[in-house]
Amino acid sequence: MINRQIPVADRLLGVEEYYFSKKLQEINELNRNGERVINLGIGSPDLAPPENVIKALIASAENPQNHRYQEYRGITELRNAFAAWYHKYFNVHLDPEREILPLMGSKEGIMHITMAFVNKGDVVLVPNPGYPTYAAAANLAGGTVKAYDLSDENGWLPDLNILDKTDLSKVKLMWINYPHMPTGAIANREDLRNLISFAYNNNIILVNDNPYAFILNKTPLSLLENRTGEDHIVELNSLSKSHNMSGWRVGVVAGNSQLIERILQFKSNMDSGMFLPIQVAAIRALEERMDWYEKQNQSYAKRSVFARKIATLLNCSYTKDTSGIFIWAKIPVEWDSSEALSDIILQHARVFITPGHIFGSQGRRYIRLSLCSPTEDWQVALKRISGIKNEIKYQNEKEHEIINYKFI
Repeated sequence: MINRQIPVADRLLGVEEYYFSKKLQEINELNRNGERVINLGIGSPDLAPPENVIKALIASAENPQNHRYQEYRGITELRNAFAAWYHKYFNVHLDPEREILPLMGSKEGIMHITMAFVNKGDVVLVPNPGYPTYAAAANLAGGTVKAYDLSDENGWLPDLNILDKTDLSKVKLMWINYPHMPTGAIANREDLRNLISFAYNNNIILVNDNPYAFILNKTPLSLLENRTGEDHIVELNSLSKSHNMSGWRVGVVAGNSQLIERILQFKSNMDSGMFLPIQVAAIRALEERMDWYEKQNQSYAKRSVFARKIATLLNCSYTKDTSGIFIWAKIPVEWDSSEALSDIILQHARVFITPGHIFGSQGRRYIRLSLCSPTEDWQVALKRISGIKNEIKYQNEKEHEIINYKFI
């Protein structure tokens, strides 16, 4: 029998398996071997969605008529609910028929937007540090990724003066993400207006990925608040973080109607509509009052105290005035990279903290701690890391030994 390897498509040569996909396999293997790894790295909310959302899902799922294929645009009631949500919390008026397209998660939207507009040779501007999927989608579409550096000194905002001096003639699409992941930086209204003007002057589609607007953030803002009708801007949003519904896969892309129509053109060839009971439940979620978000933020605020204690314990520096479900902290000079520090903590304390290098070269000297673990886990993690604090030898030494330490 001839054993010949089938070559993969060229488009896969420019991307790797998602970092967390591989890391979770390593963590799961440790857990299967009897270790109890505390995962402080993944941004997957552990809190429950609103109770009435779950009840709505169950009630709708019990109707045998609700298990059929659904509309590609989402049901009218869901689009109306997204429009009302944007009006209530962002003071943005959207036409639910032409300017709103529900998605099976905003990550799906990143791929759909890219595939709808990016041709081979087109340039896509992605933030560094930033969500790796922006670059992966551009590579899969055959585009050219051009990273623009963000820095602490500039508030993790794009330096438009530098960008204006570069060749933008082939740039088709620009990704922004405020509140920003992984840093938690916030853009104000003037920042967003400046970004819109930059994109308009250079004929670039501008997309804001906005899933963290309500988390530890007193002033939720939308890019769409500043639109003029002539701008080529859209915004992604999601119920994954704001309503603890990451596994439900409910998102939305909203904005310029012509862009929305082209995104639908691609999307309609990729799926057959969202499960109706999930759409019904999403409507209930969008109707939640502000006290729902405030209750979630109380939990995240308590957890952030522990996250900052761990960062301080590791001699990392951080900014307190940030939003979102992560703490972004700069590692001390003794460490060559955040990956080395993360690996040592996982190896010896069985606590996983995300190294910042996975978000781009500008994150090499940072770690990211996720607030998506219960307080009890944070207490144990703090104790474990405290227990190895004085035993860890720095990365530039050949061996790392922990003596007489037992995991809790």
